[in-house]
Amino acid sequence: MPILTRYGGDMSSNGFGFGPNGNNDGDDDRDDRKDNNQGGFGGFGGFGGFGDQSNPFGIFGFPFGAPGGNGAGGSDDSATGNGRGGSGSGGPGNSGGQPNLGDILNQFGQMFSGMGQQFAQSNSGPVNHDVAERVARTRIGQPTDIKDSARDALTDSLRLAELWLDDATTLPAGANRIEAWNSLQWLENTMDTWKRLVDPVAKRMNDASLEGVPEEAREMMGPMMGIMNQMNSMSFGTQLGGALASLAKATLTGSDLGLPLHTIGAAVALPTHLTALAEELEVPERDLYIYAVAREAAHQRLFARVPWLVERMISSVEEYAAGIQIDYSSIEEAARGLNLEGLQDPQQMQEAMQQFQNMDLSPKINSRNEHARSRFQTLLALVEGWVDMVVTDALGERLTGAAQLDEAWRRRRLTEGAEQALEKATGIDLGSPKVREATELWRRLTTAVGMERRDQVWDHPDFLPVAEDLDDSAAFIDSVLGGTESDDFDPIAELEEQLRREAESGEKDNGSDDEPGNA
Repeated sequence: MPILTRYGGDMSSNGFGFGPNGNNDGDDDRDDRKDNNQGGFGGFGGFGGFGDQSNPFGIFGFPFGAPGGNGAGGSDDSATGNGRGGSGSGGPGNSGGQPNLGDILNQFGQMFSGMGQQFAQSNSGPVNHDVAERVARTRIGQPTDIKDSARDALTDSLRLAELWLDDATTLPAGANRIEAWNSLQWLENTMDTWKRLVDPVAKRMNDASLEGVPEEAREMMGPMMGIMNQMNSMSFGTQLGGALASLAKATLTGSDLGLPLHTIGAAVALPTHLTALAEELEVPERDLYIYAVAREAAHQRLFARVPWLVERMISSVEEYAAGIQIDYSSIEEAARGLNLEGLQDPQQMQEAMQQFQNMDLSPKINSRNEHARSRFQTLLALVEGWVDMVVTDALGERLTGAAQLDEAWRRRRLTEGAEQALEKATGIDLGSPKVREATELWRRLTTAVGMERRDQVWDHPDFLPVAEDLDDSAAFIDSVLGGTESDDFDPIAELEEQLRREAESGEKDNGSDDEPGNA
């Protein structure tokens, strides 16, 4: 499975893509098309997007045209008809309004001077998060105010959901309140987590793209390397901002992607989006509120009561990104097969071009840390599978239409889940987790060992199922069943006992080596 699914295609659908044009969030609205007409990974192709007049940043933060609106020149004095650098009728240059060479050079001098100031002021990280946030805020616009009635409805929904969840899990409540957010609040409260997820990807892609450049060429580029890095940083920031705006306008709760994106210690819901979805599904708004809040509350029980889970999920993405490498062998192989002498013949040149069109010359992207990818997929599947099962058990017979909402949520996960969100924001395709298989595993485990022992599996990461267990859960269930004959199964105590036995065994081995005659 490719990591960057469309290395040479649309940038937007893959976050940090490499194609010439694209739309970050896949929408068809004109604002997205105007804001995203920029180039690929190197940043030089991004002039079109940054210079678009619909983009508030112009080219690297300032527009090509100077104030006044009379062509490319300076300000115009309408009272006298004389402007600095041109005539009152046509801007700079001669009386016909045509720019002269001096004006053009002056304009470019001002532009590059401003560019240097912009680079000096911008952050030096792999992603310009200031640009990302400005782009996201511009795309989101001014969200609708949240009504007090919606906040009250969410509070009542959380109180009822927690009461029902107590019958479906032994994990205690992880949130004592619920907050109603709009899209901008979601963006502000999740930015820190997105930085952790995106920065390692951008940095590694930057480094990997230069690994194929000869050392001599890098030395010749000299100071240009810094400018290129800043251009990449701004290009990445623009792409990230568009992706986050798309997610902010679609997300329903604080954790409906399955990822622990915020750390405020409360359940979170976006009532405006929930109301719109209820109308789309033609279900009562109250039912959807209760269902969505129950899922959020179940996630918070895991994230708050399983202390290692949040860090392990995020660090898995970081570790996977740190191992990204780019394989240019397909391009090199095609170049070796190119007959340079034959290209003097127009017919042979046309045949060579047709041959290249039929070849996949995209650099191959993979990671040295594939185990981190597998770990993330498995963790995400186990989290979502557990939440699916617990919410179904808690609401199944109490909430009318719960089965319909379950199915709608599963369909939504296939198109707007965590893996799609990460692909939009970071450009890496982590694949689809096996949520249905994980749900079935948790259900079978509950039947075999009961709810309490099932939830104790979350006490330590070593007790969790691995990727192979999702396809064949029998062996894992047998291991839990065979853990102890007693009903008061304590996995932590079992692990400590195992470590103690191993330590004692090691001491005996060391002691035997010190006995006379064993030297």
